[in-house]
Amino acid sequence: MASVILANVAAQDSDPPRRRGRPPDTKSSETREAILSGARQLFGERGYGSVTNKDLAAAAGVTTGALYHYVESKLELYLEVHRDMQVQIYRRFQVAESSQQTFIGKLEAVLDAAHDLNREDPSLTKFVGAVRADTRRHPEISEALGDSITTRERFFMDIVEAGIASGEVRREDAELLQEFIRLILVGLTDGANHALEQQRRAIDSIMAVVRGELVRPVPDRGAPREHA
Repeated sequence: MASVILANVAAQDSDPPRRRGRPPDTKSSETREAILSGARQLFGERGYGSVTNKDLAAAAGVTTGALYHYVESKLELYLEVHRDMQVQIYRRFQVAESSQQTFIGKLEAVLDAAHDLNREDPSLTKFVGAVRADTRRHPEISEALGDSITTRERFFMDIVEAGIASGEVRREDAELLQEFIRLILVGLTDGANHALEQQRRAIDSIMAVVRGELVRPVPDRGAPREHA
């Protein structure tokens, strides 16, 4: 399931090659994590264009010079943060969706995983939301992230395919359903990511609609009645 995603995550999960001049001791990985965490927070709150290298160094507790032992530019750091975010999110999403067999079960499991991630580390959701704006404003980011965006689409298309296999989804409705999932995820990251209770209600309402429990069609009162 989602083999392309898993291959990407596996590749990203390994440590990147050391740069010339990077400190070789065990503290190096701790510093890298501090840099990624601080950068994710800043990019998520301010967006790519408003964050300086000085800001990034200060957030990680290092000097600007030390920052360049780990990344060569702000763009490279942004891409590193994005790769790290994908590893964290899609690892959890894959575990969640693989625990269920139906479209409805997989969708609910993934949305629950997204909620849990937002509770554990809100900076992940904020960064996801910021990426959408940054790719519109900065063509270099959009170009660099092209493959990862395609990979994300394939992950959710696999969930739709599970629905087709189970009989829950008609093949001709697959593209519509994929757009529905995309809209749900945009709404959860843009509209309900700051308040956990609001996000939980949003997820519950989405699943109630999907199951047909929240809205029920009424008979067309304008239709002519049949005579007995």
